[in-house]
Amino acid sequence: MREPDYVVDEMISAKAIAARVEALAKEIEAAFAGTEKLVVVGLLRGSFVFIADLVREIDLPVEVDFLEASSYGDSMESSREVRILKDLRGEIAGRDVLVVEDIVDTGFTLSHVIHLLRAREPRRLETIALLDKPSRREVEVRASWTGFEIPDEFVVGYGIDFAQRNRNLPFIGKVRFPRG
Repeated sequence: MREPDYVVDEMISAKAIAARVEALAKEIEAAFAGTEKLVVVGLLRGSFVFIADLVREIDLPVEVDFLEASSYGDSMESSREVRILKDLRGEIAGRDVLVVEDIVDTGFTLSHVIHLLRAREPRRLETIALLDKPSRREVEVRASWTGFEIPDEFVVGYGIDFAQRNRNLPFIGKVRFPRG
């Protein structure tokens, strides 16, 4: 197996992520108090670690579903064309829905998903993003909750990949390409 031609420097520690996920879960519990069941929709693939940790911290009845949307492929730049690769299995009409995103960068993916899901008439639709890069925004969209605001750096870890590598890192790391 070929070694990657980049280095990953830790940006946000596993401990900091865990503390923030716990705090976000408490805010979500308060916001959705009294819900019959919260439908938590994870945007695949990058959010899978975040959603797993988040739902374990939320003390509410929860149903989990997934939607796979992509605007990156294996590239470091957004194509600005959002494709739905896997749709929800369940119905969300009349239900409380929380969309879980790994990172809001240009905003194209989250904006597209919000419009798609709103058309299905949920009772309430909120969003949460682990990471937010507001300096890269091209579409006016903002998550209801954000874990961390980060600078314009390419990041991996905690479910986020670069060409399908580094999803298994327990922290968020900045990708750096050493000059050789």
